[in-house]
Amino acid sequence: MKSIFAFTFCFICTFGFAQRVKVSPGYKEYHVAISGNDSNPGTQASPYKTIMAAANKAMPGDVITVHAGTYRESIVPPRGGNSEQERITYQVAKGEKVTIKGSEIAKGWQKQQHDTWVLKLPNSFFGRFNPYKELIHGDWFWPKPKERKYLRGAVYLNGSWLMEAAKKAEVTDQDADPKNQLWCATVEGDSTTIWTQFKNVDPNKELVEINVRQTVFYPDKPFVNFITVRGFTLEQAATNWAPPTAEQHGLIGTHWSRGWVIENNTIRYSKCVGIALGKYGDVYDNKDTESAKGYVGTINRALAFGWNKATIGGHLVRNNTITNCEQTGIVGSMGCAFSVIEGNSIHDIHIHRLFDGAEQAAIKFHGAVDVQIRNNHIYRSNFGIWLDWMAQGAQIKNNLMHDNDHDIFLEVDHGPMLISNNVLLSKTNLLMNSSGAAFVHNIFGGGMTVVNYDGRLTPYHLPHATDVVNLHDNPGGDVQFVNNLFVNAGNASQYAKSLLPVIFEGNVYTKGTIRAVNQNKPMRFGEMGKDAQDQLKKYTEQAATEKTALVKDEFNAAAILTAQNDHFYLEINLDKNWKTAQPRTLVSTASLRKAIVPDLPFENTDSSYLKVDTDYFGKKRDIVNPFPGPFEIRTTGKQKIKLW
Repeated sequence: MKSIFAFTFCFICTFGFAQRVKVSPGYKEYHVAISGNDSNPGTQASPYKTIMAAANKAMPGDVITVHAGTYRESIVPPRGGNSEQERITYQVAKGEKVTIKGSEIAKGWQKQQHDTWVLKLPNSFFGRFNPYKELIHGDWFWPKPKERKYLRGAVYLNGSWLMEAAKKAEVTDQDADPKNQLWCATVEGDSTTIWTQFKNVDPNKELVEINVRQTVFYPDKPFVNFITVRGFTLEQAATNWAPPTAEQHGLIGTHWSRGWVIENNTIRYSKCVGIALGKYGDVYDNKDTESAKGYVGTINRALAFGWNKATIGGHLVRNNTITNCEQTGIVGSMGCAFSVIEGNSIHDIHIHRLFDGAEQAAIKFHGAVDVQIRNNHIYRSNFGIWLDWMAQGAQIKNNLMHDNDHDIFLEVDHGPMLISNNVLLSKTNLLMNSSGAAFVHNIFGGGMTVVNYDGRLTPYHLPHATDVVNLHDNPGGDVQFVNNLFVNAGNASQYAKSLLPVIFEGNVYTKGTIRAVNQNKPMRFGEMGKDAQDQLKKYTEQAATEKTALVKDEFNAAAILTAQNDHFYLEINLDKNWKTAQPRTLVSTASLRKAIVPDLPFENTDSSYLKVDTDYFGKKRDIVNPFPGPFEIRTTGKQKIKLW
């Protein structure tokens, strides 16, 4: 209980401190209120009416305080701050609630047959961007079926979105399914027509909104640095697909900048992406780049356009709720490097499966160099965390993940990558197509899918930097599982054999779980180019090795996650005697073998010595003999542990 209290107290202190910042001497605070006027001076007594009016005035060090209400505008910050100490802050007034929407209210619906209503609007209603004309498109976007077109618009009934129909007849020629009301739209001449199903509802008497803006908070140029966005509800944007090879728009996004803080916001209902920490745009966007070779070209151009620690990334995304995004909760191609993602609740991502592609996840990063993803709650997504290419130095720790198709996907990375103190309870915990990973003090409650070889040539870097040393193919293995707890259907058998060494040490296996050793699993292969078979000949298949395993086939851990009053609890059986039955060593830089391909040690993102000496709650571990799994416990039997 002490550890739970300490974790909760720290979280409340962080959240409370981050609610509002006072203006430092010599700088200005601009106020915005629904009752204001943009010709006002922006004082508390005489505020602006729009946030953009304040944004156009704010200089480095200034604060924009927004008062209660709903603002329907797109914030395009014209400038950022100069440093961490002299940033531009956008914040909600203390104790008030502010929503910024990328939608407008839609009135004037006419009843048709069945449950269908129709609204006809002049195209001038949308200005320069009409999301009912613009299609979702981009590299690695796969409509289903292939010929289907997806619009970037959406229709919302009382705050929740309705789904786009594949054909007009699905909307107009049949009664609505109360659980799946549909809409469609066409743009002809100078007008836009939207047909929508409303079951037992008169839309003219309810709140019906439609997308009109592609982003809610997004600079229109790169290098707009050191901005803080705090305390808002940001919602309802007509975002486009965000591949790693093109400009990545989000409902809110940093647009190839440095040092943003995005905290304590609710971010929801984006057609594709919630938060974008990603790539700038150029003439190569979505043009002959949809391949490994194409992305290598993208990386080389990004390096020439400032991709380094001093210029790009280093963002802090914390304590946000991110939900109902059909591609990704947080996306970032290279612009995410050196960032910290912590304390966020991310759920219901890609939940409707409207379309397919290779970029959907709660968190999907390319180039996650020295990124820390910690203390997050991630659930109801296809992938929880997907680190694709160049996750060198990345740390995934102290996260709760469940009810995802896969909790973690590591794709064609070479490491070193540390995955520690996580509670992984989905049916499949890992999809592994990488080497150089250490899994330490986790709970594994599900299976693992392992790709043993992928012929793509992907980069590795100088330590704690973006500079590319070389490209390398992707043999499976070079993975260390240390001091983990396997429960329920935890299954490591896919790692029975690999092309690089796989080591298990100090793990505990309870009833229903399956070890990797003494298994016989067929090899799996990823992408295999024309040279892949020759490359593959360099490697020899080898079996996983294990030492000091504690196998408790008769012990049922019976790990169950329950939700009560917006809190999540893990009910689990544990045995304090596992400490004495199987002595373990503290996991550190010294105890972990170097990642083989880059020949680099496991260390902290600031290059300091690594020690996994705290547990899920931040409680100090027994450094002489740490307890297996993410919790340092002292009692035996059934336990109810508050995780979120």
